[in-house]
Amino acid sequence: MNEEKQSLTALLLEKNQELSAAKAQTLVDLLWEDFEATYAKAGHDYQGKEVTTRVVRQWIVNYGERLHQVAAMNPKYAELLSSQEDTKH
Repeated sequence: MNEEKQSLTALLLEKNQELSAAKAQTLVDLLWEDFEATYAKAGHDYQGKEVTTRVVRQWIVNYGERLHQVAAMNPKYAELLSSQEDTKH
């Protein structure tokens, strides 16, 4: 799973110049966990990391350059991201 998340973090950093590496990693972790939790709460069987990777990758491709703005509006995300270092990669 680490390889998938590292790949997604690298993609997010390519798409969004506003994020530090630490914040990009945190966002990928949050998106990953939120997708899996929401999918499970909806009553779906676990489809594996491939499905989660594909969905999170699609979100990054579609919204990556604006994810820092969207995350700032979500209190849970904003709190976790504000605790991360602001130094860009």
